[in-house]
Amino acid sequence: MAKTEVILTQHIVGLGGESDQVKVAAGYARNYLFPQRLAIPLSAGNKRRLEVLRQRRAEREAHEFNTMTELAKSLTKLVCIVKVKTGEDGKMFGTVTAGMIADELKHQFDVTLDKRKIHLEHPIKTLGDHEVELNLHAEVKGTLKVRVESTTPITVPAAEAAPAAAEAPKTEKRGKRTEKAEAAPTEEKAKAAKKSK
Repeated sequence: MAKTEVILTQHIVGLGGESDQVKVAAGYARNYLFPQRLAIPLSAGNKRRLEVLRQRRAEREAHEFNTMTELAKSLTKLVCIVKVKTGEDGKMFGTVTAGMIADELKHQFDVTLDKRKIHLEHPIKTLGDHEVELNLHAEVKGTLKVRVESTTPITVPAAEAAPAAAEAPKTEKRGKRTEKAEAAPTEEKAKAAKKSK
């Protein structure tokens, strides 16, 4: 497979950053990178453009770093509230994931953050306050306070509600059974009375 050297004009995940010289398959460069203007061929004339690309990359990275530093400072002051459904005993249905936290940040604070920048070792499975690590940039880390609250109100403790709920249906069923049991002998008596006549 023929390889060719190109200069990337934009960051491509898994390949390299802006102004990097990389070797790629000739067909990949010819059919995808060049038509999409993601790369230019390596030539003497294009090497002169390399300095402009490097300067543009440095400016973009500095801007990203400053933006993410400011974002990290502001996010440490916020408390993101995530509402979840729970059972009567207060146990959660499902878990809180990085995607849910990112959605709530967008909804509550109008902060657009990629869910891949929210680092959860394990999804959150309990109610209460949690500290979540944020990897906003290669050099910028932060934390976010997440409060998981239940949307299901717990009015009566589960221990008191269970016996009362268990007794009510039994009495209704018993009542129906006794009605049927009482009705059956009266029907039998009526039939027996008809036969005797």
